[in-house]
Amino acid sequence: MPSPQPAPPGLATGSPGYRRLTLAMLFAGFATFSTLYAVQPLLPALADHYRLSAEGASLAVSMATGPLAIGILVAGALSDRVGRRPLMVAAMMAAAVLTLAAAAAPGWYALLALRLLAGVALAGVPAVAMAYVAEEVDTASVGSAMGLYIAGSALGGMGGRLVASLVAAVADWRWALAIVGGVGLLLAEAFRRLAPPSRRFARAGGDWLTLVRGAGPLFRDPGLRLLYAESFLLMGAFVTVYNYAGFHLLGPPYRLGQAEVGAVFLLYVLGSVSSSWFGTLAGRVGRRKVFWVPVAILIAGVALTAAAPLWLVVAGIGIVTIGFFGAHSIASAWVGRRGGAARGQAAAWYLFFYYMGSSVLGSAGGVAWTHAGWGGVVAFCLLLGVLAMAGGALLVRVRPLA
Repeated sequence: MPSPQPAPPGLATGSPGYRRLTLAMLFAGFATFSTLYAVQPLLPALADHYRLSAEGASLAVSMATGPLAIGILVAGALSDRVGRRPLMVAAMMAAAVLTLAAAAAPGWYALLALRLLAGVALAGVPAVAMAYVAEEVDTASVGSAMGLYIAGSALGGMGGRLVASLVAAVADWRWALAIVGGVGLLLAEAFRRLAPPSRRFARAGGDWLTLVRGAGPLFRDPGLRLLYAESFLLMGAFVTVYNYAGFHLLGPPYRLGQAEVGAVFLLYVLGSVSSSWFGTLAGRVGRRKVFWVPVAILIAGVALTAAAPLWLVVAGIGIVTIGFFGAHSIASAWVGRRGGAARGQAAAWYLFFYYMGSSVLGSAGGVAWTHAGWGGVVAFCLLLGVLAMAGGALLVRVRPLA
C-alpha cells in the first residue's frame, strides 16, 4: 500500500499564491460585512415605508445576525466535508443574490425572510475563513493574511453602511440594497477567481454534533463563560447605539439628512485603530489589567451621547466605537488563549454569543427607544455596559492558565 503523500508547503509571504489569497480574503471580509449590516442605516426608512416601530424595523438586522450566529455552529462542520473554499464561494454568492432579491421584496415579511436566508448563507464565511487561511498559508504568514481579512471586515461594515446611506439619500432604500447586493456579487466572483484551490485540505468524517458535544469542557471554564457573556453584552450595546442613532439624528432637534447620518459610520475607522492598539497593550501588560479600560471607555461614550449638542452626540458614538473594538480585540484573543487545543470550537461559541447579542439585544434596544426615546436607549446601553464591567471584574479573579 503506498504511503500517503506529504502535504505541500503552505503559501509564503510574497509568493503569487499568497498575494492572490490575501486579496481574496480582503474581498471576502468586505462583501460579508457590507451585506450583513447595510440595512442598519436604512432602519428609519424601512420604519417609515412599512409603518413600523423602531424595534420592528430593527428586525431587518436581527433576522440576519441571529441565524448567522446559529449557522456558524454548523458551517464549520459542513466545511470539513465539502471544503473551505467552495463553501465560502457559495456563501458569498448566495448572500449577494438574496440581498438583490431583498431590494425587490414585495412586502415586509418577504424582506425579513430574505434577510434570514442571507444570514444563514453568510455564516459560511466567518466560520470558515480562519480555517482556510490556517490550512493554506505557512505558519509565519498566517497573521498578516488574517489581518487583511479582518481589515476587509471592518471596511465592509463601514462601507456597506456608508454606501447604503448615500444611495438612499438620492434614491431610496431599494436602490441602496440593490447596489450593495450587486457589489457583493462582483466581490464574490472576484473571490472565486482569486482564491487558490485548497491544496492542504483533508476531508473530515466524524459526527455533525462534534461542536455541541465538545462544548462541555469549554463551558466548564469560568473564564470562557464570562468572555462569552462579555461578547453578548458588549456587541448588544454597540449595535443598539448604531441601530437607533439614525432615528435620533434624523429627528428633532437635529434633523440631519440620510447622507449626513451615513457619514457617522466613518467612525468605524477609530475602531480599526483601537482594536490594534488595545490588542498590543493587552499583550504587553496583560489582558486582566487592561480589559476594563475599553469597557469603561464604552460606558463613558454611551453617557456622552445623552448630551444635547450634536458634536457631543457624535463624539460619544466615536468613543463607544473605540471602547467596543478595543474590548472585542482583547476578549477574542483571550478566548483563543483559554480555548487551548479546542480554540476553534471556543472561537465558534464566542462568535455565536457575539451575533446573538447583536440580534437579541439590538432589537430589545428598540423597545427602549419606542417607550423612552434616546434617553431610554442610553439607559439600556449603560446597563449593558455596567454588567460588562462587572464581568470584567470577575475575569480578574479567574485562575489564569498555567
